[in-house]
Amino acid sequence: MEKKSNLSRLLGYAGGHRYLLYASWLLSAVSALVALVPFLYIWRIMQEVLETAPDFGNAQGMTHNGWMAVLFSVLAVLIYIAGLMCSHMGAFRVATNLRLETMRHIVRLPLGYAERFGTGKLRKIVNESSAATETYLAHQLPDRAGAIATPCGLLVLLFVFDWRLGLLSLVPVLLGFLIMMAMTGAKMQQKMKEYQNALEDMSNEAVEYVRGIPVVKTFGQTIFSFKKFRDSIERYKIWVIAYTKQLRAPMMFYTAAINGVFVFLIAGGLLFTRDGVTTAFLLNLIFYIIITPIISVTLTKIMFQSENAMIVDDALSRIDGVLNREPLREPSQPESPDGCTVELRDVCFSYDGKTDVLKNISLTIPEGRKVAFVGPSGGGKTTLANLICRFFDPQSGSVSVGGADVRDIPKEQLMNTVSFVFQNSRLLKASILDNVRLGRPDASREEVLEALENARCADILRKLPDGVDTVIGTKGVFLSGGEQQRIAIARVMLKNAPILILDEATAFADPDNEAKVQAAFSRLSAGKTVIMIAHRLSTVADVDCIYVIDDGKVAESGTGRELLDRGGLFAQMWNDYQTSVQWRVSKEA
Repeated sequence: MEKKSNLSRLLGYAGGHRYLLYASWLLSAVSALVALVPFLYIWRIMQEVLETAPDFGNAQGMTHNGWMAVLFSVLAVLIYIAGLMCSHMGAFRVATNLRLETMRHIVRLPLGYAERFGTGKLRKIVNESSAATETYLAHQLPDRAGAIATPCGLLVLLFVFDWRLGLLSLVPVLLGFLIMMAMTGAKMQQKMKEYQNALEDMSNEAVEYVRGIPVVKTFGQTIFSFKKFRDSIERYKIWVIAYTKQLRAPMMFYTAAINGVFVFLIAGGLLFTRDGVTTAFLLNLIFYIIITPIISVTLTKIMFQSENAMIVDDALSRIDGVLNREPLREPSQPESPDGCTVELRDVCFSYDGKTDVLKNISLTIPEGRKVAFVGPSGGGKTTLANLICRFFDPQSGSVSVGGADVRDIPKEQLMNTVSFVFQNSRLLKASILDNVRLGRPDASREEVLEALENARCADILRKLPDGVDTVIGTKGVFLSGGEQQRIAIARVMLKNAPILILDEATAFADPDNEAKVQAAFSRLSAGKTVIMIAHRLSTVADVDCIYVIDDGKVAESGTGRELLDRGGLFAQMWNDYQTSVQWRVSKEA
């Protein structure tokens, strides 16, 4: 199947607005041709001046010709503006539809995709890549139509008056075009891709850096603490300097060529007037000197259009990088879970398709039981929980809830069955009421307030200016990490799903908030199947079963007492934890 051109793809997103884009190209071409007409009236004015000199009182047509030049100039501008209005309406429609399709596809991708890919990269692709298509359609393509029409009209003008001077005027055009082709070829295409990669890396690392500012301030570090961000800036700097030096000579010759048309015309004028200067030749020479700057303007437009076409090509390839990602498979024969037992059978998972993060894990969590995943960092605890939520699908094995494979449970039903509270709770820039109501959009105000009360959020509401209607985030108030966590717990309480996953949910809470969060957890987890992920081993001491996850495998499992008596990895972790808890800063006498 033949691959569609970028323009064909973009027009496909325009729908009925494609005819506005067609109209914009036609109007831009007409505007370019009309813009040449004033030069004919300027030629008539110069002709009348030369013929009547020095008795300029006999020049009767100068006023008429002058006003006609103004009239056609204004008309060309008005036609061009009309073309731009059409092109912008079509371009905005394309950019909107492109963003909508990209976002619709993103929401169908695995829920963990955004975190793995990088939110900064996704933001740049969705916003800036689609914006590049808007600039291309709204400005560059109409200008291209005008840039094609202008040389056609110029060719007629250049050869009508004096074909010899016309040919000389085309010499710099040919030189400039050859140099431009050298600058905008395949190598330039690769350089543009490298440029966009450098910008994308900086955007992604900048987002991560901003998120980490609290840590930087807490520990008094500088930007150099974020090596990846600094390295991305250094890579961009090195690339830009090298690229600028590489294009310095070609750009210098290009500028000299397209602006050196006067050199050829003057040299030709001296050559052609060896036997004397006629009024007609002088008139034509002055006319060519006036009109030839249009050539340099046209060539410059074409050059920037070529560059922008490469930007659009790169933007569409990046959008395709998202659209080509396989979405989560929708069940052909949906199943409903019968109960809340969670079971994993021979589960293997890898993020990159090379290194297994989980290796043949099998375990069963009976309905209504409370279990914990503990183990060294990077062992696969959070990944295991992500598979239960179906943030990703395993490469092999199966994950089932209530006897139904999670891949066969409709997404909405699975999300209503499983709730999760992460260590870094995400709240929207909206009111507390709206943030909590995300758990169940049809909940009444009274139900939201009850959930906030059960999540021990009463003290938060009392201190806020508008209570539950207070807007948090930008242009609102800011909450501490522990307070945000309690709001997130209220949201989960309102949802009231039968399976609850808690991933380091008290990691950022101070002692006072941690006590309140733990009390909220106790109320939240009553009668539910609970899966806890924790490094603070004291928070999981009383669960029904502890699974120790190490290097992608279940190293051991059992109750806290059984694991301590066994003297394995959990016992070692417990001893290390107790030592850290008892550690104090001593003060010398």
